[in-house]
This record gives sequence, structure tokens and C-alpha cells, in this order.
Amino acid sequence: MLDRRRLFVLPLLAALPLGARAAEPLKIAFVDTGNTGRSLMAETLARALATRRALPIAVISRGLDVDPFDEAPEANAQTLMAARGFDVANHRARMLTAADIAHADLILTMTTTHVEKVVALYPDAMPKTFTLAAYATGQEVAIPDAWGKPMAAYRAVLDQLDLYLPLALAKAVASR
Repeated sequence: MLDRRRLFVLPLLAALPLGARAAEPLKIAFVDTGNTGRSLMAETLARALATRRALPIAVISRGLDVDPFDEAPEANAQTLMAARGFDVANHRARMLTAADIAHADLILTMTTTHVEKVVALYPDAMPKTFTLAAYATGQEVAIPDAWGKPMAAYRAVLDQLDLYLPLALAKAVASR
């Protein structure tokens, strides 16, 4: 019975005008070095913001130099996310791939060095790759790597993410 319904409904959906179909979400990839701190926190916070504001956004995070022996979230990043009610303990770092580039509508990195490396690896990514700060505000401001540093460095990263993420998400949705 289910197969007959599917055979009946799918052609009807295909015949609908584009505006009548549900729009694909805007796909944003957050990229940093190891995908265990900054990009993970950006993904977590952006997903929560998108959900809270009912924004049509899907997010992922990736790294450019993932250490296969150290894929777990950084302890201080976990602590800060837990303080906001997010459990990121099961996250495992993932390397940026060509498929990620192909599927992403927007790639937001933490530093200009990340932008340069993304574009060097995947030249087609150039028109959609920016630092998070530059995309959000028009000003290049690095979100420095807190790895191995005290909690204060992670709080500083979180402060920057709190500033830039709402601006970036709003701009991304508005420019769609």
C-alpha cells in the first residue's frame, strides 16, 4: 500500500511549481584547523540559533588538519557548551572534503589562513568562502585558536562567536 501511495504522490509533487515546494535549507560549513574547538562551537551555536529563530539553515563543521589520534572535542570547549546546555561529547572531528564544498552554500572559517587553505585545496570554493568575522561585519578579525590555552582563551572565542554568528546567519538568510 505504501508503494502505491508513493507512486501516486511523487509525480504530483514534481508537478508543483517551485515556490510550492519546501525550500532547501541554506547549507553553511564552519571550518577551522582541527574541528575540535572553534568550528565545533560555531556549529553548535549556529544550529541552536537557527532552530530558535526558525531559520532555514543547516550547518556542519569541518577541519583542515584533523588529527586522527585526537578527534574528541577539546575539554574547555565541551565545558563551555555544557554550560549553555549543549552536549558535544560525542562529536568527532571530520576533515573538509570536496563533497562538503560542493554541498555548502557558504563556508565560514575562523581565520584568513583557513580561507586561503580552503581555496588552495578547492578553487571552486572561492566565491562562497569567507572568514566568519568578515562575512558578518565586513572586517577581517581572526578568531584565534584556543587549543592548549587556558579557559579564558576559550571564553574569548565564545564571545566572538556570540557576536558574529547572529549577524552572519541573518545576512546569509537575507542574501538568499
